[in-house]
Amino acid sequence: MTLTAQDMTEIRRDFPILQTTVRGKPLVYFDNAATTQKPRACIDAIKKYYEHENANVHRGVHYLSEIATQHYEDARQLLARFIHAPSPNNIVFTRGTTEAINLIAHGFAEAILQPEDEIIISAMEHHANIIPWQIACQKTGAKLRIVDLHDDTSLNIGHLTSLLSDKTKLIALCYISNTLGNINPIKSVIDLAHIRAIPVLVDAAQSVGHIPTDVQQLDCDFFVFSAHKMYGPTGVGALYATSHWLNKLPPYQGGGDMILRVTFDSATYQQPPHKFEAGTPPIAEVIAWAASIQYLQQLGIEKIQAYEQSLSDELHHQLKLLTFIQLIGTTPTKTSIVSFTHKTAHPHDMATILDDHGIAIRAGHHCTMPLMNYLHVNATARASLCFYNTVEEIETLVRALKMIEALFS
Repeated sequence: MTLTAQDMTEIRRDFPILQTTVRGKPLVYFDNAATTQKPRACIDAIKKYYEHENANVHRGVHYLSEIATQHYEDARQLLARFIHAPSPNNIVFTRGTTEAINLIAHGFAEAILQPEDEIIISAMEHHANIIPWQIACQKTGAKLRIVDLHDDTSLNIGHLTSLLSDKTKLIALCYISNTLGNINPIKSVIDLAHIRAIPVLVDAAQSVGHIPTDVQQLDCDFFVFSAHKMYGPTGVGALYATSHWLNKLPPYQGGGDMILRVTFDSATYQQPPHKFEAGTPPIAEVIAWAASIQYLQQLGIEKIQAYEQSLSDELHHQLKLLTFIQLIGTTPTKTSIVSFTHKTAHPHDMATILDDHGIAIRAGHHCTMPLMNYLHVNATARASLCFYNTVEEIETLVRALKMIEALFS
């Protein structure tokens, strides 16, 4: 099953910003890989919290604190169910994917890595899944190893296999590339790694709001993602980790709410996940994120996936018909994230002209500068669609690209 035309009419009403006009034209929002728009349910949840429930969590015995704490922890349980985690205690709230990766990188630098140990990432990783490991390697003397891509930009599993050794302490890979839209064979990588007892971190920022997720079925050790890329607020995300690793790794930050007892000489920490949640958390954001997750559940993630795949197929088909457009990455296992270049126009020029037509895309290196160097391009234009987009909007983009071609030819 997929979303129907009637579903789409109702869905687009649920997102107030989609009624916006840009320079006199209806907004066509194709920058969903950067951040998704928010349904009214999410916006209303933030408003309700600040108007009726505003209090700190875990620390007060008064009514407002009890209500806020209940809703905050309810959100943790909801999120655990959404990704099929075995327990809410496997969910650590963070500021986003970036902080979640930094949390794990810090823990590995403090407790795991030794000189000459190795961490494996791929050539398509976001900066957030590169720089934390660079810092960890600089601190410990470990080395970063990079998995090559095939000519169609798919992950080279053969090269990955050749990199595995007794020195490998972690593999960190994106589930879906934020630049290419590739869906990586994460389950196969995890199975391959676990034969050697190597843990795997999955950067799921681009996947968790678009395809069904079952972390137990994947058998991953770490799974990181952000609310704002799955129709929730900015400034909050989550780390899923197995109980083994949550107990093994040291705290990332120190402060209130993550301790049991403190003296001037020492401290005793709470059990996970609270051991990793120092200070006042993003309470309103977590509660509003829960509203966004419930919205996704009501639509059905399988329906969302099917509809977005149909959009992806249509977008790829339409762009392939444009002889002046070059698609970046031709692997068939892709989502509705599409990078492309024009034979003459610079991506930034394309993005600027498209904005005049009310069309929002992204142009640049997409926080994947090493991938740009790997592909020998300076920048790309990126159109990224989601379930509130339509075929008609794709046609609007194609017409505008044809106007760009006429302008630059």
